Amino acid sequence: MSSGTLFDEKVEEKISTTDNGDHERFAHYFAKKDLDKAFFDGAKITALCGKQDTPTRDFTKYPVCPECKETFEKMKE
Repeated sequence: MSSGTLFDEKVEEKISTTDNGDHERFAHYFAKKDLDKAFFDGAKITALCGKQDTPTRDFTKYPVCPECKETFEKMKE
């Protein structure tokens, strides 16, 4: 998987649409390199859907964010 411009464009496009609070209920997809930053440095990172967060919860207890999943599927094509 490459971290090309599709990822960057999708994140920029989605950042303005994720402020409604629903994104707290989902497990989000993050770039692996960003996850390392979050876990080791406590940095806030951006999910594929545009949500900015410092992931600390057990993501297996939450459903997958539909926007992250859609973006990830498009990146695989």
